[in-house]
Amino acid sequence: MKKVVLLATALAMVTGSALAADLPVKAVKAPPPAAFDPWDVAFGGAIMNDYIFRGVTQSNHKPSVAAYFEPRYNVTKDLQLYVGVSGESISFANRAAAEVDVYGGIRPTFGAFAFDIGVWGYLYPGGTCQFGGNGFDFAGNFQGTECATNFLLNGNTMKKDVSFFEVYGKSTYTVNDNWQFGVTEFYTPSFLNSGAWGNYSSVTGKYTAPGTIFGSSGVGMYVSGEFGRQWFGTTDSFYGTPVFPNGIHYADYNTWNIGIGFTYKVFTLDIRYSDTDLSKGDCSVFTGAFNATPGTTTVTGNNPLGTSSNWCGAAGIVKLSADLTAMTNLK
Repeated sequence: MKKVVLLATALAMVTGSALAADLPVKAVKAPPPAAFDPWDVAFGGAIMNDYIFRGVTQSNHKPSVAAYFEPRYNVTKDLQLYVGVSGESISFANRAAAEVDVYGGIRPTFGAFAFDIGVWGYLYPGGTCQFGGNGFDFAGNFQGTECATNFLLNGNTMKKDVSFFEVYGKSTYTVNDNWQFGVTEFYTPSFLNSGAWGNYSSVTGKYTAPGTIFGSSGVGMYVSGEFGRQWFGTTDSFYGTPVFPNGIHYADYNTWNIGIGFTYKVFTLDIRYSDTDLSKGDCSVFTGAFNATPGTTTVTGNNPLGTSSNWCGAAGIVKLSADLTAMTNLK
């Protein structure tokens, strides 16, 4: 009798399994993939004790403020198109109201390599012509009554309109979560509308400390630096001198910076040292500094009055910035 019961139980189990296998199985519907929104906007602002551009102050070593707005379109996760506008407060010899930048480009990514290729326009509205004499350049060309009226006592000069554009390419290689290295290249046919072509190349490096270095505080830290070289061509006759009436060749120079930064949420505090190998005399010629001191450096064909300027010397920069994106910070 026990054998019969065991046999019946086994048959019931087999039959139940077979019936279960024959029953239609209701498919579990997978959740729909998250919608891909290709649009994003980056924006932010900064305040700094000195606005330094490639080793040269743009604000007469005075504080400066900046802001930017950058719409982005992500074609794929590895290809981004972007345009942007930014502004910085400056202190130029031609009394321009501000620097306004308009730019756009493309950012493709291939594995650990990220590229950035585009065009950058530097606009300086509100400028006035600054000339060092009676309105005539050294080639005898009349520059207008405005140049004669707004002359600099130190003999330096600057055009009313110094707006220009550059084409650029950048590449960054991310070794791991901590190390990044990069190269940059910028070219313009007329730097600061001087008539002299300009080419800037640099190498960059950045070390980002592990996220646990400050515990759970959310504070991050990095160390970064750059070494670059700026090459120039010959200016037009506006900047000519008695020795070179048709234009002068701006001095090529090296520039470098190194600094440490601290991040917390959208904020970054960057403390940096910047310097160049430009002499004070070449700096005066290049910048047209309104506060350059005449007769204090070697007289050259480019610098007939021997003016000198500290706009290109060593400088310490402290910058506090906030950077946000709509998709990350405004959701």
